[in-house]
Amino acid sequence: MHAHTGTTNVEGRGIAAAADGVGADDHPPAVHYQVVLLFFASGTAALIYQICWQRLLFESVGVDIESVTIIVSTFMLGLGLGSLAGGELADRYPDRTLELFAMIELTAAAFGVCSPALIRAAGAAVIHGSFAAIVVVNFVLLLLPTALMGATLPILVTHVVRRYRNVGVSVGVLYFANTLGAALGAGLTGFVALYYLGLTHTIYLAAAINVSVSAAVWITMRNARV
Repeated sequence: MHAHTGTTNVEGRGIAAAADGVGADDHPPAVHYQVVLLFFASGTAALIYQICWQRLLFESVGVDIESVTIIVSTFMLGLGLGSLAGGELADRYPDRTLELFAMIELTAAAFGVCSPALIRAAGAAVIHGSFAAIVVVNFVLLLLPTALMGATLPILVTHVVRRYRNVGVSVGVLYFANTLGAALGAGLTGFVALYYLGLTHTIYLAAAINVSVSAAVWITMRNARV
C-alpha cells in the first residue's frame, strides 16, 4: 500500500542482494503477475484512506490549507520512513517478502477499521487546544499507517526483481501498478464511494481491500508451494 508521490533509494541493498541471486525465486511467473495486480489494489486502498482521513481531519481543524498540509506532510514523511524501514526488512528477510507484504496489508486494515473512531476521538480531545496540539496529535496518529504504506514498495521490489533480474523494470512495473491503483482510488472515492457509502463505510471499503489483498497473498503462496 504505497501510493507514492515521490520515491526513495533506500531499498538499494535489498534489491542488489536479490539481483545477485540471494534468495532464489521459487515462485512461478503467474505469482509475480498476481503480486503486481495486488499492489494495484493496495494503491487503491491507500488513496481512499488519504482522502477520507483528510475529510475526517476537516471535522476538527476545518477546511483550509493547514488541514491539507497536515495530511499531505504526514503522508510524505510516513512514506519516507516506511520506505527506509521496508528496505531494512527486505535486507533482513529477503525470502519472506510476500509474508511481510501480507502482514503489512492486514495491519493497515486493522488500523483502517479503527481510524474513524480514533481520528474523531483525537480531534475531540484537542478541539479546544492550540492548533499546534491538533497538528501533533493527528501527525502522530497517522504516522504509523502511512509508514506501513511506505514499506510495501521496497519489500515488493526486492521480491519482483528476482523475477525480472532488472531493477529498473521491477521498480517501474510496481510503481506503475500502484500509481494506477491510486488514481482509481481517488476517482472511486471522490465520485462514487463517498456519495453512496458515506465517509466511515468508504474507509471500511479500503480496509476490506487490504484484507482481500493480504488473503490473496497467503493463498497465492500456499498454492505456489503445492
